[in-house]
Amino acid sequence: MEKNIFDSPISNKSVVDRIVDQITQAIISGDLKPGDKIPTEVEICESLHVGRNSVREAIKVLETFGVVYIKRAEGTFVSSSFNRKMLDYMLYGIILQKDSNCEIIELRHVFDIGILYDAIEKINDAKIAKIEESLDEMEKILANKNATIKEILDTDLSFHKSIIDCTNNQLLSTMYDYIIRLTIPSRIKATEHIFATGKRQVFLQLHKQMFEVLKNRNKNKIEETVKNHYMFWRNEN
Repeated sequence: MEKNIFDSPISNKSVVDRIVDQITQAIISGDLKPGDKIPTEVEICESLHVGRNSVREAIKVLETFGVVYIKRAEGTFVSSSFNRKMLDYMLYGIILQKDSNCEIIELRHVFDIGILYDAIEKINDAKIAKIEESLDEMEKILANKNATIKEILDTDLSFHKSIIDCTNNQLLSTMYDYIIRLTIPSRIKATEHIFATGKRQVFLQLHKQMFEVLKNRNKNKIEETVKNHYMFWRNEN
């Protein structure tokens, strides 16, 4: 190697975790770029003063996360495209945290506010029509006394998906998909509460308020509207 790219401070983590961190940091810092071949096992061993078994295990971890891929007889390379597996370990880490529900709500709260600000900047008549279409479908489902929890939840997710699509930002969309996955259990509880208390129309009105904010491009109402939108969800956590 012309340059030792593994020059971060040594941590107290396990040897495998330390190797994973060093390679990941080299990618983040730009020392390793998408498509680059990473140093060989021998070179990593010499740079970090670790054993080959630890290096192999670290490479397996990074491959599982989709950060690198292996070409037989050629070596290991940094992935050139985004792989959803890259975020899976973060998702599981959040889920396993004790008392994480309140933090998940705060996370989604921040995203919703930011997404609405961004969507207002980029929204057009066609996108407004798409959101209104999903809102009309929600109203139709809520008016059906035989509608299931799943049907209401699906139409809710479709409504929010139509808003995130306004941003034209694939990274935001991907991150929001993960937040949605984190919130499904509590969303189900909130929807059950709506059924039990007969507050379907209140639920619908909260979504209409969000639609009006977007349609009228009223940034001053974003934070208040998002706070109101969590009326049922926050009470279930």
